Amino acid sequence: MSIAEILDAPLTRAPLIPPRPPLAPDDLSALGRLALIRSNAIASWGQRAYEDDIIQGRFFGRSSFILNTPDAIRHVLVENYENYTRTPAGIRVLRPILGEGLLLAEGRAWKNQRRTLAPAFAPRAIPLLIPHMLAATDDAIGALRHECGKPVDLREAMQRLALDIAGRTMFSFELDRHGPALRGFVNDYGDRLAQPRFFDLLLPLGWPSPSDVSRAMFRRRWTRFMRGLITERRALGTSGGAPRDLFDLMVAARDPETNEAFSDEQLGDQVSTMILAGHETTATALFWSLYLLALDPATQDELAAEAKGALAAGALDVARLTFTRAVLDETMRLYPPAFLIVRAAAGPDTVAGASIARRDVVLISPWLLHRHEKLWDQPNAFRPSRFLPGNQPPDRFAYLPFGVGPRVCIGAQFALTEATLALAKLIGTFKVELLDREPVTPVGVVTTQPDRSPMFRIVRRD
Repeated sequence: MSIAEILDAPLTRAPLIPPRPPLAPDDLSALGRLALIRSNAIASWGQRAYEDDIIQGRFFGRSSFILNTPDAIRHVLVENYENYTRTPAGIRVLRPILGEGLLLAEGRAWKNQRRTLAPAFAPRAIPLLIPHMLAATDDAIGALRHECGKPVDLREAMQRLALDIAGRTMFSFELDRHGPALRGFVNDYGDRLAQPRFFDLLLPLGWPSPSDVSRAMFRRRWTRFMRGLITERRALGTSGGAPRDLFDLMVAARDPETNEAFSDEQLGDQVSTMILAGHETTATALFWSLYLLALDPATQDELAAEAKGALAAGALDVARLTFTRAVLDETMRLYPPAFLIVRAAAGPDTVAGASIARRDVVLISPWLLHRHEKLWDQPNAFRPSRFLPGNQPPDRFAYLPFGVGPRVCIGAQFALTEATLALAKLIGTFKVELLDREPVTPVGVVTTQPDRSPMFRIVRRD
């Protein structure tokens, strides 16, 4: 069904089937698959990947395994997680922008960082950050009011909003002065350096690849920029002893065993990780939510009614936004921001009857898992109701928008709270319509991005 047909169909139509890339031929050559991976990884999978429990292949001389069963995923990510580490190519690509922060740390370093950061991201810390989230969202809505009736790029607007939330929750100040520079860093790295090149995949991690020279130059500029942000935040001082943002919480964090704080260098890497990982994934989830709601006006109206009801009750409480949360959950099922988890085996293992050798590559793809025909009813349909209370929840190891196990995303509750509140306020304020009638195709690069930014029109609901 075309976008025009979707938008013009009656409200009693069958569930929305949103756009996706065409399936790759199952007999695609290794070189052909590598070419697709470089341009759009989620377009490199064929029908078997959505049907089979495990798919074995070869990748640069090593065996590779795509796992699509909850039991196999539980084994790799929970029961034997210490045997599975990030691949050398993944570390090579991400380290220049994330440093030695929580996302890339391994072994004892990861355990120390995780337990040190845990109190800052515990559910009890969220109420401290909600006023920052709401203030940023209100400012974004104020700016969008001037765009009513005009073509508007909501992808860019969601990137600005998520970045503003990241800045305010981390530093208690807006990133209006620093936002363009930060987005410039992110876009530059994503366009030029984030995709692994041939030698990135081929060479051992200790051997520099041609792209590593450019990455090292980026790293120097990036760390200088982050030091400037931290210096500016330190100049604000404290708020009389009570923490007011994530920076205060992270500065005060101590390893519960050693009582050690983060060094300035470690703090910079953690701040980089939280801002980049948090704002990019949230912006992506909000964009796809708005896109799906524009394709499904009836669902959008239902969400708006819930948001208005919650506001009429006196406060926008996440606990009252069950349908909004269901829409967000279903959006992240169809368009998971992190579409692929790649691990390398540190030692031999047996998974789902398959023998895994040291250095074999294990792939767990939320994109595939969330659309697998054995795990979901109508896997390609947009049906938020499947996540509403009272329905059978999905298997914990079949739905992985934030990963699972000891290395589950530490900011998952933070991200869900900010995205739910922002989506409710946006749809409670504006009716969102899609002007662009051509399908928007998801592209798997670092996150699940749209292949372009479609134009929307927004109209005040009141």
